[in-house]
Amino acid sequence: MSINKQSDIAANIQIGPTSLGMVRIYIEGDKISLPLDFEPEEAEEIAEELRAAAAAARVKSR
Repeated sequence: MSINKQSDIAANIQIGPTSLGMVRIYIEGDKISLPLDFEPEEAEEIAEELRAAAAAARVKSR
């Protein structure tokens, strides 16, 4: 599936720190439970990518 293809799949996402000092992105949906752990620096890089994608999406939606 490409990033630009729409999907009918629904999922919940939770983000928070773990007791081991990692940042967990937890994705849960029908038939899937996916914990993704990142070092804090990696999580900050992901946050920057999310901000950049949001800014680009705003430009395209105008």
